[in-house]
Amino acid sequence: APCRWGSQFNVPPSALLVARPVGVCSMMKLPIRASAEGLDAAFVGVPLDTGTSNRPGARFGPRQIRAESAMVRSYNGSTGAAPFDSLQVADIGDVNVNLYNLPDSCRLIRESYREIVASGCVPLTLGGDHTITYPILQAVAEKHGPVGLVHVDAHTDTGDRALGEKIYHGTPFRRCVEERLLDCSRVVQIGIRGSSYEPEPYKYCQDQGFRVVLADECWMKSLVPLMEEVRKQMGDKPVYISFDIDGLDPAYAPGTGTPEIAGLTPAQALEIIRGCKGLNIVGCDLVEVAPIYDISG
Repeated sequence: APCRWGSQFNVPPSALLVARPVGVCSMMKLPIRASAEGLDAAFVGVPLDTGTSNRPGARFGPRQIRAESAMVRSYNGSTGAAPFDSLQVADIGDVNVNLYNLPDSCRLIRESYREIVASGCVPLTLGGDHTITYPILQAVAEKHGPVGLVHVDAHTDTGDRALGEKIYHGTPFRRCVEERLLDCSRVVQIGIRGSSYEPEPYKYCQDQGFRVVLADECWMKSLVPLMEEVRKQMGDKPVYISFDIDGLDPAYAPGTGTPEIAGLTPAQALEIIRGCKGLNIVGCDLVEVAPIYDISG
C-alpha cells in the first residue's frame, strides 16, 4: 500500500489511502517480516499468561495491541517525533511459546531474543504477562551486560516463590538480580502501590539499590522532574524499559489481571516515556494487557 513517496523506510500506511480494517493485523499496519535482520527495531509478540497469579487473558494482549494500534499515526504533533523517518521498523510476529510449560516457554523466548539482539535490532515487545521480561533480559544482557531498568508497575515483581515455584509474573526481577542481568544502581521502579503480605514490602528492592517511587509520591504532580533525575541516573549505558499496564490506574486501563487502585494517569505515563528520550535503550516491553477485561478496547 502507498505510504509516503520515496521513503526508504517502512511507514505505517495512512488511513486516508488505506482503510484501517484492511489487511493482516500487524503493529501499526507495518510490514510483517520473518526475522529481525536488517531492522533497527522490531515489534515482537509474546502471547504467554501461564505465569499469571490472578485473572488470566494476557496471552491475547499482543493480538489486541496490534488491532488497536491501527489508530497510531506516523508523527507526534506534540513532541515532533518521527521515528519512521530514520528507523527501519517491522512486525516480526510472535514467539511460539509453550502454554503448558512455563520454564520451556522461557527457553523459547530466550532463544528467540538471542537471535533478535544478535542482529543488532532493538526488540519492542508486546506481552504477555511479566514473566516474559526475565528470559528477554537474559538474552539482552548476554550482548550488553547488566542493564539499567526503567520499570513502571503497580508491583515490584521481586518475589521469591509462590506455590513453590520460582518462575511466575511476580518474580522476574529477583531472578534477574540473582543472575546479574541488572545494574542495580540504575534500576528505578515507578508507580508501586497496593497492599502486601509483609510489613516492609520494598526492603528487598531497596537492599539491592533500586530506587522505588511509590504511586502516592506521584499523585497530583508532573513526573517531568522525576524523569530528569532518572536520565542522570541511567547515564549513557544500556537501559531496558518494562511497562506493566497495571502501572496505570484501572479507571484508565482496566484490561489487566492484577489491577490496583490509585495508580498513574495516562498523562504521567507519557511523561515517563517522553522522559526516556536520549537514553541508550536496548529493548522495551508492554506487558500484562488482558483485553477481555476492557470491553472498550
